Amino acid sequence: MDARLSIVVPVLNEAARIRPALEALRGHGDEVIVVDGGSSDGTAELAAGLCDRVLSAPRGRAAQMNAGAAGAGGDVLVFVHADTRLPAGAHAAVRSALKTHLWGRFDVQIDGRHPLLKVVACAMNLRSRLTGIATGDQAIFVRREAFAGFPEIALMEDIAFSRQMKRRGPPACLRERVITSGRRWETHGVLRTIVLMWRLRLAYFLGARPEDLARRYYR
Repeated sequence: MDARLSIVVPVLNEAARIRPALEALRGHGDEVIVVDGGSSDGTAELAAGLCDRVLSAPRGRAAQMNAGAAGAGGDVLVFVHADTRLPAGAHAAVRSALKTHLWGRFDVQIDGRHPLLKVVACAMNLRSRLTGIATGDQAIFVRREAFAGFPEIALMEDIAFSRQMKRRGPPACLRERVITSGRRWETHGVLRTIVLMWRLRLAYFLGARPEDLARRYYR
């Protein structure tokens, strides 16, 4: 019998895109769980009729994803951001990958008009393949029995999770591509965002507090 997939979607004020996001997930998993972090725009109400369950959790992707995992009934957990789309056949690719790995992620394609976004995506995929570090934009997936939770920190929870999981085995790096929105890069400037993210990552690796990094990221 195939492993059952639970898709967990953390959201916060995503009313403008929650409907197409959840409609795009149809057929990709055995259940879809939306975890709202205290939206003020009606996101949770809009999601209610488009997924299997809507949960509430303290604001923060790590806490929200952990709450979704705790409420999930599947053998496999797939964490998908509201602005990310899974590729066709994602469920089969995940099931196949987890026959030989405990966890993994997809390659990513960034949706946007700026030509540098293709370079950014290629760099993300290559860096992830070389380091074994996955980002949340790459739709991280993991066997349920291997999941010990995302560290509940203000930022860089995906890097911290990857570090934990790497101790148990390398990630499955799927070449199938998820498509994620380039809205942050295009809103704040592609080069500016690249520089900011590299600075934040370097600061994190050098021991900066995630709370301080989050203030710089969200300001």
